[in-house]
Amino acid sequence: MYRLLIADDEALEREGLEWIVRRMLPDTFEILHAENGRQAIELADERRPHIVFMDVQMPGIQGLDALKEIRAMLPEAKFVLVTAYDSFAYAKEAIPLGVRDYIVKPAGREQIAALLNKLVEELEKEKGRRAEQLELKNRVSTLQPLVENELALMLMVDQVLDADIGQLSEWLDFPLEDCRCFVAAFPSHEPAPATDRRTLFETIRRFAKSNGQCLVSSILEHHLAIFLKRPSPQAGEWKEEAVRFAQRLGETVRAQTGWDISVGIGSLSSGAEGLRNSYFEAVFASTLSRKEGGASLFDDLRQGKAEGLPPGSFSEDRGYVLSALIRIREMREEQTSSVIDRSKAYIKQRFAEELSLEEVANHVHLNPFYFSKVFKQHVGETFIDFLTGVRIDRAKQLIEEDRLSFKEVCYEVGYKDPNYFSRVFKKVTGVAPSEYRVRNP
Repeated sequence: MYRLLIADDEALEREGLEWIVRRMLPDTFEILHAENGRQAIELADERRPHIVFMDVQMPGIQGLDALKEIRAMLPEAKFVLVTAYDSFAYAKEAIPLGVRDYIVKPAGREQIAALLNKLVEELEKEKGRRAEQLELKNRVSTLQPLVENELALMLMVDQVLDADIGQLSEWLDFPLEDCRCFVAAFPSHEPAPATDRRTLFETIRRFAKSNGQCLVSSILEHHLAIFLKRPSPQAGEWKEEAVRFAQRLGETVRAQTGWDISVGIGSLSSGAEGLRNSYFEAVFASTLSRKEGGASLFDDLRQGKAEGLPPGSFSEDRGYVLSALIRIREMREEQTSSVIDRSKAYIKQRFAEELSLEEVANHVHLNPFYFSKVFKQHVGETFIDFLTGVRIDRAKQLIEEDRLSFKEVCYEVGYKDPNYFSRVFKKVTGVAPSEYRVRNP
């Protein structure tokens, strides 16, 4: 039920409007009365009406002034100006206030009923849009960490599943400009810390997100990557602040999880290739941060500023870098195989229903367009061709069993139109269902 506020200084006018509303639109509105502008403002603040009928001429605060205040409180409410004066000047002044219509007293029942029906229809549509937006927001909040991890991995390793880096960065509103990569590396022997790797990841992610716009990858081998944007162009090369960020990250992780990490810091870079280079630099630098909570800036290593390190030299611990990159590729393949296996199993389980690509993509938590590309790349055929193949294979089994009519077989494998089923069956097998039964008694 919607709330309708009728603001008019004449009781007979308010009661007349209420009578019309209750007669023409029964059980639709809870009706509120206000006899002046001040009372209308107070009621609007207290009861939050969906529709406001406002008389222009009232004692004290005038109708348009009251509308201004109510509009500020209730920007989504519907406003209707009611006046005994058929004056365009009032309507023109009310347009910026969001007034939807202009009624001249006395208004007819049909006019009022038609107007309210139109406004209720708008409110219903807006309610539906808000519900869709809420559902979308909920899905986005679920998918965003997955997409963020995907983009981070794409920046760490080139050519991952032929995806579009620019598209993902735009979707996440994360332009690939002015970023440094930070690599947090963990001890390879994992000395039984007080918390597990999942808690370690969440601790690092929370810290990074609270310190600026960033992407955080999942844990791969014994490290993860953080792509952190420069706070502002005025921050210059942003070196000292980056080192302090890395040191505070190490201190926070040790205090909250018991893990000791080393942090490598890559160069300030832009673009996919630049950020990938920054990642490689950060990986190298992380192998030199041996002290607890240590942080190494690749720029300093390159210039020979690190203690005991000659210009241009790097750690000999390059096996860690290579194993990490190999493991990233392996994990991407494992994750993709898992997604494809789960989607194929879901199709085989639900093929007899009205199954769409969007539904299957949602089941495996992937964007439908992205899922379509990955599915075809790894299965060798499109989603609809695979689904059709599953259905026709089952149809062939049922026809060979000779228990059901062709019409029943059609419904059993997910088709609603027997004629369409026959055409699809013949296209796939080369023969009509009736001929197939003759050949396979």
